[in-house]
Amino acid sequence: MTLEVETGQFVQANGLNIHYHALGEGKPLILLHGGGPGAAGWSNYSRNIEPLARAFRTVVIDLPGFGKSDKTASQGSVFEFMSDAVIGVMDALKIDKASFIGNSLGGGTTLKTCVRHPDRVDRMVLMGPAGSLPMFTMLPEGMRLLRSYYSGTGPSLEKLRTFLEYLVFDPSQIPEELLQARYELSCNPEVMANPPMKNMGKQLPADQLWRDNLSALPHKTLLVFGREDRTVPLDAAFILLRTLRNASLHVMPNTGHWAQWERADEFNRLCEDFLA
Repeated sequence: MTLEVETGQFVQANGLNIHYHALGEGKPLILLHGGGPGAAGWSNYSRNIEPLARAFRTVVIDLPGFGKSDKTASQGSVFEFMSDAVIGVMDALKIDKASFIGNSLGGGTTLKTCVRHPDRVDRMVLMGPAGSLPMFTMLPEGMRLLRSYYSGTGPSLEKLRTFLEYLVFDPSQIPEELLQARYELSCNPEVMANPPMKNMGKQLPADQLWRDNLSALPHKTLLVFGREDRTVPLDAAFILLRTLRNASLHVMPNTGHWAQWERADEFNRLCEDFLA
């Protein structure tokens, strides 16, 4: 039995059956994955979970609509819906307060959780977080591909391959087994009938996180961006860096949207030092 299978569990959170992995001891650390087709907690952080679990009680959540969690999509704000699920998991696991690492959708969900429940969040690592406002880029190609994945002719292996190649600086970093696993998850009939990210293109005010009162948050925050990110570009960091009172920015060269994958060793050391 693999560690991925051994650590997988389910919990009821806000009426949803949420799948998660838990390993390690120490201060609670919650990892939240991105929102690309076929995403899941373990595949997003497979190169980070075990190293981080040596220092923290690490909980990796499959957000609603993803992985093995219930295939339910938000009817309104995506970030509020995901945040409610995260708080529900924390309540069920009796975690009063945790630090967070969030990538893309997971970064936006982390920030929205902090805005709505500041007492439940310790420190935040926001890696290419969705919901910010790029200063110079109109619609990044990776985001356009994400929004169009289920439209037109629907999902295809080539569509997904193209999207995943936009997540990284070096496309050879995407192994075939990861592509196949994500494709199978993305073609789940329940997901296709109700894609979890269908509302992100509507730009609801609650999902435009730069509109929130971020300057009121005292939380230590580390913004991690790949310099070559083509999904949430580096210029999306600037408004967060200006408004979050205790935010620092770390930029990784020759890196795309998936810094935790492409620069796993550096990313793990960086997070452990910051969160400790």
